[in-house]
Amino acid sequence: MPQPPRSSSYRLRPLPALGPNAHKGTAGRVLCLAGSETMPGAAMLCVRAAQRGGAGLVALGCLDENPLRSLPIAAPEAILIDLQAYTGGWPDALEHFDPHAVLIGPGLGSTARTRALLEATLDAVEVPVLVDADGLNVCADDPELLQRARGALVITPHPGEARRMGCELSDEPELRREQALRLAQRVGGIVCLKGAQTVIADAEHAVQNETGNPGLATAGSGDVLAGLMAAYLARSSTLEASTWTPFAAARAAVHVHGSAGDFAALERGEAALIASDVIEAIGTAQVRFEAHDE
Repeated sequence: MPQPPRSSSYRLRPLPALGPNAHKGTAGRVLCLAGSETMPGAAMLCVRAAQRGGAGLVALGCLDENPLRSLPIAAPEAILIDLQAYTGGWPDALEHFDPHAVLIGPGLGSTARTRALLEATLDAVEVPVLVDADGLNVCADDPELLQRARGALVITPHPGEARRMGCELSDEPELRREQALRLAQRVGGIVCLKGAQTVIADAEHAVQNETGNPGLATAGSGDVLAGLMAAYLARSSTLEASTWTPFAAARAAVHVHGSAGDFAALERGEAALIASDVIEAIGTAQVRFEAHDE
């Protein structure tokens, strides 16, 4: 049975403030491996959410032209990385950008190409890696593959993705915590099992989120969470504070994402909520969270 968190590392806490001499490097560099020719929108949502989440610099790495063409319009502050331009392969691209956190999966497509990119990322990256969407789908038959991650691993499955990874789900909160904890043990990382009252778990602890509303059940909402969480994970790589761990970053991102959905719903109504509305409310949610640090 998962135990309630006792260590300060599991405490719900907001993103640590930057010092007066901060620059975009200390705020964190995020690399999003997302989007494809038919799904460029997933990449745009990830990048914009990471920017709103406080990342100092966000790059989109992609193997297709459509997302790369769309990015300057959707997020002009972001950097483009055409992965096909690096003749030395993936390690050259990583060295070029030197990320503090990598997000892989949204909109990539469930293809052999995505599987190869996931394997290369797990083998090469030493900073936190967040695997979502198609990054999970391509290893659903072999979740243990994710244990190859060299740095902190976070996965963010929705119920369908979790089931494909062999996780039998229940609507009963205590059982969902147990199931998330078992999946975390299986993949060797942190699991954010999405849904009503998302569960955040590692090998020892499982906690339940209390923010959010049914309006977040909309296309792109998961991409927003992934981008926001990647920004928080990047900050965990740049700060020396031991309490801002990858678990703390993941838990805070889930809380702020739900809170942003709540603020957006107050303005738009739950039925009218779309993912872009949630991105625009991230700043308000972060300010409120910082003002009510538990």
